[in-house]
Amino acid sequence: MNVSVLANTLIGSEIIKIGNEVNDMKRKGAQIANLTIGDFDSSIFPIPKPLEEAIVKAYREGHTNYPPADGILPLRETVVEILKDRYELDYGLNEILIAGGSRPLIYATYLALIDPGDTVIYPAPSWNNNHYCHLSAAKGIAIETTVENNFMPTAAQLKPHLKGATLLALCSPLNPTGTMFTQQQLEEICDIVIEENKSRKADEKPLYIMYDQIYSLLTFDKEHVNPVSLRPELKDYIIYIDGISKCLAATGVRVGWAFGPENVIGKMKSLLGHIGAWAPKAEQVAVADYFKNKTLVDEFLSSFKAQVQASLDELYTGFQQLKSEGFAVDAVIPMGAIYLTLKIDYIGKTTPSGDLLKNSADVNFYLIKEAQAAIVPFSAFGNEENMPWFRASIGGCSLQDIKDMLPRIATVLSKLK
Repeated sequence: MNVSVLANTLIGSEIIKIGNEVNDMKRKGAQIANLTIGDFDSSIFPIPKPLEEAIVKAYREGHTNYPPADGILPLRETVVEILKDRYELDYGLNEILIAGGSRPLIYATYLALIDPGDTVIYPAPSWNNNHYCHLSAAKGIAIETTVENNFMPTAAQLKPHLKGATLLALCSPLNPTGTMFTQQQLEEICDIVIEENKSRKADEKPLYIMYDQIYSLLTFDKEHVNPVSLRPELKDYIIYIDGISKCLAATGVRVGWAFGPENVIGKMKSLLGHIGAWAPKAEQVAVADYFKNKTLVDEFLSSFKAQVQASLDELYTGFQQLKSEGFAVDAVIPMGAIYLTLKIDYIGKTTPSGDLLKNSADVNFYLIKEAQAAIVPFSAFGNEENMPWFRASIGGCSLQDIKDMLPRIATVLSKLK
């Protein structure tokens, strides 16, 4: 039976493909350090106990019916307070949209702004923008970033592509790199967007920014920056993506929020209303109640961030040690999120069994099979297959798993010729 062109041309998640391979090996008894999917093993990183109890309580109180399409009022009121208190941002209730995590909100942003053939600009590496461009029939322009700028896009790289573009998709802290914009970097980008919008006619679409800050409460020794705080005149052109998935280790709880200009948020609400992608009502009730208690949230964040940073630092230090021993590896200092950027420069080498490692995927599967260590190449995030950089996500591994994995990586890399 024939299906749509979209369905026929859809590319599956490369990360899930790698994860499936890992899970298949684990079912066969392999003990693998799984640093692939940006998720949390709840036995290592559980959600806050008071949040868990509040969710159970909300179900027992009967909050099992449909929530409003834009989210329950108490949660939107809580988000208003979060934005004022933690980001010094002033948004009204009608400028906030609650949904089942950040993914529906990102997709709704694309659908609300993009017509087929419109241009979307995004950095490579970045998470899933290439797929959202395909889903919305957009013309995607991937801007390849460099380690010298911590894989964050610069104004100089973006400016030649802004003319006529509809959306600039940004994320900080960035998935997959765990790096962040500096204030100067983001100010320079904001300024070129302001300049571009001033050049457009009244009947032209403006250039919007989608700013994904889902990891903004998971930063280490660096201050998170955002466009509207730096350039308030951009407020009508920024759609923010945020929520609890990462900062509360609550990926499966599915509560996210977008905020931005009311006319765009209203259209996103209508889109998601037809799809039914709202967060479960009981979870909304619980999150509204939990996030009101700033002391409780901050206590959890302090402990959680320390645990995340300990794992990232262990991995970073381990790779720096391997580098000092002469291995062709490197790592970028972790700044935020749950990711570490790793360089494993062994494309073109030959395995002991005589197989040539032709690309980053080959290197990755060699590490999976021989070192029981699973990571994700940047080719899964929009880069070319000959790029020797990888994402390591620590949410599914204990600190001991990481310590045990490092000697195995050294052993199998030393066998390559």
